[in-house]
Amino acid sequence: MRRAGDPAQVEAVLDTLNRLLDSGTQADVARLARLAVDRLTDDTADVDQGLLDRAIALYARACAAHPPDPVELADWVLTVSFDDPPVTVPLSGFARPLGDTGLEHIRSTVDAKLALSTPESATTGEQAIAQRLAEEVAELTGDVDRLIAAWTKLLPDVDISLKIVRALRAAGRHAEAIAHAARARGTDPSRIAELLAAGHDDDAWTLTKQLPAGSAHVAAEIYRKHVDELIERRDARNPAANYARAAVALRRLRTLHRDAGTRDEFTAHLADIVAAHGRKTRLMDEIRKARIALPKTSRRSTPEV
Repeated sequence: MRRAGDPAQVEAVLDTLNRLLDSGTQADVARLARLAVDRLTDDTADVDQGLLDRAIALYARACAAHPPDPVELADWVLTVSFDDPPVTVPLSGFARPLGDTGLEHIRSTVDAKLALSTPESATTGEQAIAQRLAEEVAELTGDVDRLIAAWTKLLPDVDISLKIVRALRAAGRHAEAIAHAARARGTDPSRIAELLAAGHDDDAWTLTKQLPAGSAHVAAEIYRKHVDELIERRDARNPAANYARAAVALRRLRTLHRDAGTRDEFTAHLADIVAAHGRKTRLMDEIRKARIALPKTSRRSTPEV
């Protein structure tokens, strides 16, 4: 193992590399940039992550200016990615110098690792690294089918199912996305609540639509609490933000009550909201924008933003 470079010395080298690349130098500085990365990763115990990320980004720029052998570059990416500890190398920065040959070399290697993957092992160790690299290669090459094929091996898994649906939608294959969502199994209502709390409203709704028949009442209770929480804890820095989310969630709650055959409960809940928060004009406006008819009320008071 080479002696680890002093961070201050490496940073000075990176400053020089940055100036050279910014000036459009014709010199091939890729070797120097890679040496800087290697020096930083030699000292695995005390690596400066920010400095390492900068070194990798500069190496990517240097390779783009003077592409090395694509297979050799791919082997370097694989070596550091599966090292102990692993180094995260974003493939997007190296897409041009890797080219089709280098990306195919990476893909064949990670495919072999993924062939041994299980749902239990997919989120840890080499399997997780291989999964990430496979996703990046598929994204860079536009090979959605290969990506989905790899993910399908990890089903049933809620997060994997969501990834498949999103990938199909991004590729414009909406009918397949809907079909996959309909086939998904094992949706956990508690996961829906977690997604809503994290602000991933569309993902939560995707899972909600995967719930088996007869579960609409369970989801309705989750959405009811979510709507009430959004209204009560509006973001003072952006008062309309939570109100807009609450209105969308309220529209989805209406759908759930319809599916559960409990429309009267939705009507009562909406009336309670208007009675308690009718002076909040922004909230009422967002609910109207969501195409929800507000119940008439005789309450008259000063509007509240």
